[in-house]
Amino acid sequence: MPDTEVHGPIDYILIEFTGDKLTGRAAEELVNLVERGIVHVYDVMVVGKDANGSMYMVDLAESSGQAGGFADLNGARSGILAEDDLSEVAGAMQPGSVAALIVYENTWAIPFVAAALESGGQMIAGGRIPAQDVMDVLEALETLESTS
Repeated sequence: MPDTEVHGPIDYILIEFTGDKLTGRAAEELVNLVERGIVHVYDVMVVGKDANGSMYMVDLAESSGQAGGFADLNGARSGILAEDDLSEVAGAMQPGSVAALIVYENTWAIPFVAAALESGGQMIAGGRIPAQDVMDVLEALETLESTS
């Protein structure tokens, strides 16, 4: 085992929702992943962008309902995300929407990472393919196969 603490890959996602509050199961499923030990959430920020394009923070500690189930992740504050990250988030958002910015560790990968390090392995490249890109390619392949 390496002398240093082993971590899984750390990712971030920005999920935008139309309207001025979060509803649905996204936060519930994230909490489920945490409880099952699949991910560890470092930070959660919920940001809104009003119809005029002005950005605002949603306080996860308030029970206004605007944060939806993400209020359950109120304690996820490691310091990885900072206030200056908000301007980048707002730049990616559409007016009249709210978004959750989540930094999480893929804890399921820690045993694999540890084994690779113990065996002398070293990460030399990595990346992420957006889920929508994968779905688009698979759909195109399915369409191609059905017409052949």
